[in-house]
Amino acid sequence: MFWGGFKTFSKRYKSSNGRRMSWGNYPSDVKDIYIRLHADTAMAMVSMDIQPKDPGVRAILWEQMNELKKVMEETMAIKPEWIEHLNLPDGRIISRIAWKKEHVNFLNPDEHKEIYEFFMSILLPFDAFYQEFKDILINLTD
Repeated sequence: MFWGGFKTFSKRYKSSNGRRMSWGNYPSDVKDIYIRLHADTAMAMVSMDIQPKDPGVRAILWEQMNELKKVMEETMAIKPEWIEHLNLPDGRIISRIAWKKEHVNFLNPDEHKEIYEFFMSILLPFDAFYQEFKDILINLTD
């Protein structure tokens, strides 16, 4: 119900390049970079996960994102949390840039709209930034 509602809510928004988007499944067009949406009983989060198996490739992508940090943060209304080394429960180490909204519960239907609006308040400016700079990341991974 929650994610289906988000799909319906987000259909009215297009990418900055004019394309229709499946915002819940954002296409990074870069191998091993994932734009993830997360919601649980305590918070909502949009993250850019950089997770190549090769730590050297991850380091290069992370360095490039740090070079773009000022531009990204000027584009976004909320400053993200930058985590260079995040240990996942399955033992993998990834790098993550994350925007969080605390104290929301996706199980509460009264909070769905607030979470959806948070997601879009991050995704729309992120998309404007990403569409402009993603070719740099694509070239680093080719």
